[in-house]
Order: sequence, then structure tokens, then C-alpha cells
Amino acid sequence: MTDYGHDLRFGSFLSPQNKDPQAVVDLAVLSEQAGLDLVTFQDHPYQPAFLDAWTLMSWIAARTSRIHLSGNVTNLPLRPPSVLARSVASLDLLSGGRVDLGLGAGAFWDAIEAMGGRRLSPGESVQALSEAIDVIRGIWAADERGTLRVDGTYYQVKGAKRGPAPAHDVPIWLGAYKPRMLRLVGEKADGWLPSLGYVTSPTVREANRIIDEAAEQHGRDPREVRRLLNVSGTFGTSVQQFQGRPEQWVEQLLPLVLEDGFSTFVFGSDDPVSLQTFAQEVAPALREQVAAERKSAGTRSGGVRPASVLARRREGIDYDGVPASLAERAVEPGDRDYPKVRSTYLWHGSPGLVLRPTTPQEVSEALRYARAQDVPMAIRSGGHGISSRSTNDGGTVIDLGALNSVEILDREQRLVRVGPGARWGEVAAGLAPHGLAIGSGDSGDVGVGGLATTGGQGLLGRSYGLTIDHVRGAEVVLADGSVVRADAEHHPDLFWALRGAGANMGIVTSFDIEATELGDVVFAQILHNATDTVGFLRMWGEAVEASPRELTPFLQLVQQGGRRIAQTYAVWAGDDTERAARDLERFLPVAPVLQQNAQLAPYAAVVAPTNAPHDGHAVFRSHSALVDHIDAGTAAVLAELLDRGDAGYLQIRSVGGAVNDVPADATAYAHRTQNFSLAASIRSGHEEQAGRQWQKLPSSGLYLSFETHDHATALTKAFPPATLARLRRTKAAYDPESVFRSNFAIAPAVPADI
Repeated sequence: MTDYGHDLRFGSFLSPQNKDPQAVVDLAVLSEQAGLDLVTFQDHPYQPAFLDAWTLMSWIAARTSRIHLSGNVTNLPLRPPSVLARSVASLDLLSGGRVDLGLGAGAFWDAIEAMGGRRLSPGESVQALSEAIDVIRGIWAADERGTLRVDGTYYQVKGAKRGPAPAHDVPIWLGAYKPRMLRLVGEKADGWLPSLGYVTSPTVREANRIIDEAAEQHGRDPREVRRLLNVSGTFGTSVQQFQGRPEQWVEQLLPLVLEDGFSTFVFGSDDPVSLQTFAQEVAPALREQVAAERKSAGTRSGGVRPASVLARRREGIDYDGVPASLAERAVEPGDRDYPKVRSTYLWHGSPGLVLRPTTPQEVSEALRYARAQDVPMAIRSGGHGISSRSTNDGGTVIDLGALNSVEILDREQRLVRVGPGARWGEVAAGLAPHGLAIGSGDSGDVGVGGLATTGGQGLLGRSYGLTIDHVRGAEVVLADGSVVRADAEHHPDLFWALRGAGANMGIVTSFDIEATELGDVVFAQILHNATDTVGFLRMWGEAVEASPRELTPFLQLVQQGGRRIAQTYAVWAGDDTERAARDLERFLPVAPVLQQNAQLAPYAAVVAPTNAPHDGHAVFRSHSALVDHIDAGTAAVLAELLDRGDAGYLQIRSVGGAVNDVPADATAYAHRTQNFSLAASIRSGHEEQAGRQWQKLPSSGLYLSFETHDHATALTKAFPPATLARLRRTKAAYDPESVFRSNFAIAPAVPADI
């Protein structure tokens, strides 16, 4: 018995006839609608009666949204591997990771030669295919340093630039029948894709043995090779193989799974009724039968990682114990997706395992699993992570990026449900057609989860308030894995704590947020020469406090080309350009103006995401402080940080107005008197000196999202005494074992304090 334990997949194998081009497109769309996983096409570029397979696949990729596409099999002799690699990667990127690659060594050599291809002997074609695989995988290895060089007999690449990398780990399946090709499958391929009628000598079992032996000889687990099978037939009343009723098909396919190891069945038919029958009657029944048989036999299911990946596993993590619901999307060091998930926008990380749940229930499973590991745990939402707490070294990361929905719950009440894995630019874009907006940060790449549990100091702050001020409810996975609703009526203490200290209390899997009516806004940018930094800062602060709350200005100070440059960027929340212009004019006299512009634009355009890679490219330390005013003393401290080179840049956010309308005890964010939030990026080697200077500020609090120094004093500045005491009591009730302790940990209150 040879069951490799792969999940079952089902596909269609269509003829790309060009007599009626729309017919094959309709069949591909039908394949998706019927529930198939894969649609494949013959690839015979020399056949004038056929559409070109890659052109057809590109067209169908645009007509579908879920189903995978592949040639069956792609004609390598007429498609140079370096170009084919980029074709596959490009279509995979455009389709959202839905392209697979079936390859053949070549056949019909007269026709290939007639099209300008090179005729090869059977042995030569196998060697050429082996070299082609190296070229294709080398092009896809965009993260490897240096150019690609392959010095083969049939394919040479002499310093080609790598990339692009596909959107997903594209498998390479080989159509193979003879021993030498089968050995190549075991050595280099991800799958074996024969047609059942052509597997004669070697037989299926002999072929599997050849593949398995070759895999083991090259240090691979035979289960790394998926076994796919093209089958054809009809649905009728015959007792012949694949000629009977759907239940008979199931009986005949079952031993091919359990005894011969096939896990993907691709049905060759251009009949729409037969395709629907295969997808809707055969596929689910076979899945059910196989699941029952595997459970009875104790067969290990799921994918298998290569030996090279297994060698990079970290101590303290039970990789084999990852829940089945999470295993397929989990990422380990050495996996192709690891560079994309290991780091945050600013901070480089090297976790031992990244779990990517897609539902609250999976988040609960991920948390239970992560708690059982003897390594640190981090929670990550959709982006940035300036405070460095959403990655780690050698631990687990629960990445909430897949929980990224944006849903209008009640337009009349302006109630919106947002997933923690979304980014604020996506939220703004999703709400814009409805004339709504949610105040967030100042970047569309910032993730929802971190910001909406800490505060939300954004470009609508003075008109809208903090993001947390408009959270009306949340779904939360608690430390014990239970899932609860937190709002004013359900778990009110938890709901209070989530708005300001949420990362210490649980994992929020959705937020219900009250949006505001907002269409276009006035977005302005003003560049000043801030050589007189102290004088500039005082006048700028006064201008902010004198402004109406519709205007929310932010300021960045940097040293550039020997000059001190101040950039004000501000949002006037509305489309009254005359009022906006009058209010912005008060900022012009504060220092010599180098440049100014203002424009009417949708709020979604102001916070549009750039989708910058999160690869830890700009590690820095930062300090935060909240102050009532930019007085002379505050301005002098900030100026000196720049003068001495301690800070790379300074940012000042205005947080008065609507932010201060909320009572201090209404949320765990209790700072409701200050008008300004200060942040400084500290240069490497200047941490101690900058820290002493920062302590001179007349600060009455700090914002944890911009504080990277995990000092014991950080919590006492982030939360006033009464707030911190209540948080400790809430922590004791919901997380007494301090499971959530990686983000400025709040210690649970001991019984004597409760």
C-alpha cells in the first residue's frame, strides 16, 4: 500500500480548439464554478487547430478567481526555459498565485523541428529537461545573490538577472513514463503527471518505486513528489473502468489513491455535463471515502518539506504537531515564503515558525499550539510594527494578515467591521465608495490590529479623535483560546482595556468601528527652512493650537543638505477649500517657506498604501512623548537632539481637538489633555545620550506604538497609576499567566491587589 497522504485535488484537461475559442474558455470557467481545483490544457504550439496555451491561460486567468491553471504538459523544446520561467512567474503574480507548471521533455519531433525547434534523442531530451528545471528555478530564486549561470549542454545562461519570483511556490510536474524520466522526477520534480492509458511498462507501481528510490538517493522524502493522473472516460452504465456511474468511478479511483499514491485526478473531457458530474459527485464522494480510510489506517496526511528546509528548523518547536488546519499555510525557515513573513517593515526577524490562520477558530488553534512551544510568541497584524514586538528570533509568530476583510455592517449607523490583518489604506479604499472614512495613522501600509488596540493618532485626529474612540465592539481570542465578544455590554472591562492596551489582553480578530461621513479632504504640504529650530517649533505649535479642529497638522524635522528642513503635512477634514486655505495660511509666516502645495483629494488617496516590502530594512530605535504645548523648553530639547546628531528625524503629531473630548477613564488610553505627540528616531550609538536628553521633556505620557525602549518606566508613562492598576486587574481576569507579554508586558494583579 502506497498512500503518500497528500490532500486530494481534482481538475479538468481541456482541448484548446480555436474553431470556437469561447468554448474552451467557458469550460474553464465552468470548471471553477463546479468546484474543481485545477484546469489544464494541451500545449502543442505546432498545432494550427489549437489556441496557444499560454495566451489562453492568461485570458482564462482574467476570467477566473480561484482555480489553478497549468499546461498538460508544457512543450519545453519550443519554449526557452529562461523565458518560460518569467512567463510563469508573471502570470502567477497577475493571477494571485494560481499557475502551476506541467513540463514535458518533448514529443512529435517532426512538428517541433518544423517550428524551428531542435530535434533531440530521448536521452538528450531528458538531459535538456533536467537543465531546464535548473534554469527555471534559478530565475525564480529572486532572493539569491548574484546573477544566474547555468552551463548546460542544451541550455546555457550566462549571468541572467534573477526574478521575478512567482506569487506562490509553483510546483513543477513532469509527464514521464520511462525509467530515466522517472528518475528525474524523483531527483528534481514536485510531481509526476502521467496519463493512465500510457502507463504500461514500467507499471504504475514500478514507476512509483523508481521515483521513490531516486528521491531517496538525492536526500529527498518520496512524499515530496505529488502523484497526479490524467484520466478519461464517460458516465454511463458500463462496468468498464471509468465508463459507469459516479459511485463506480469512486470505487475505481479509491485504490489509485490508497494503493498507488495518486492524489490529483485530472479529467480529460470537453463535455460540460461530464465535468460537472466529476466535480460535484465524484470528487466529494472520493474525498469522503479517502478521509475515512486514512483515519482508519492512521495515514499521515499533509505536505512534506524538503530536507533542506527540515535542516533549518529551530529548537523548542514541535513542527510535527502543527494543527492540520494551519499546516498548509505555515511557514518555516527555508520555505519559499519565509523572506516575506520573517520581518516587519522596520525590524529584521528570524522566527522559527510563522502561522497564518484565516479564521478566528484557526487563530484560537494557533494560540493554543504556540503556547505549548518552548519559545517566544509574537502576534502580527497587517503591517509596519515600529515597536519591534511583532517578530522575534527563533520563536513563533501568529500572522493575522489573512483576516483582512472590510465590511459595511450598517450604512445608516456608519458601522464597519474590519479585520486586524487589513492595512489602513485598504480600509480607506473600501470605505471611499460609501462616503465613509475611519481615522487611522498617517500611512496606508500600517496594519489595523496594532493601531486599533493602541490608539490611532492619525491625520483626522483633531476632527475624528483616536481610532480606538470609535471602536464599538471586538471579537477576541483570549489566552485560553476561547473566543468572546467584547463591547459595552459584554466583557466591558476587557472592552475598556482593548482600547489602548489590547496587545496585552488577547488577539482581536475583528473590530466594529463607527466611521465618519467624509468624501474629499484638503491635503497640504509645506516645507520650511527651520534653521531657527526653537523659534520655528514654538510658532508652529501655537499655530496648531489656534487652528480649528477640522485641521490636523503633522510635522517632520530632518537635517538635509546642510539645512534644517521642516515638512508640515496636514489634512483639513472636508472639501471647503476657502476655509482650509485660510486655516493653512497661518502656518506660512512661521519660517521661510521653501515649497507649498495643497489639493482637494479623496481621503483614500492621502493614505494610499505603497505596499513596501516588510523586510526589516530600516532598523532604528525610537522614543515617544506626549506634551501639552510646544513651549520654549520643549523646543530647545528637540532642537538639541538634532544639533548633536542624536536623532535622525523628529515627528510631531497634533492630537488635541476631538481626542481630548473623551474622558480620561473611558479607555485604557488615558491621555486626554495633551495637544502633541512627539517621536524621535535615535541614531545608532546615540541611545544613551539621546535618552538623557529625552528625559528633559516636560512629558506627561507616551504612545507605546512609537516607543522601542522596553524600560520599566515605559508602562508608567503610557498608563497613569489608576489606569495601570485597572489594567493589572483586567489582566489577572483574562490573562493571569501572562501569555501576552511580548509587547510592554502588564503584570497581572496579585490577589491582594484585586
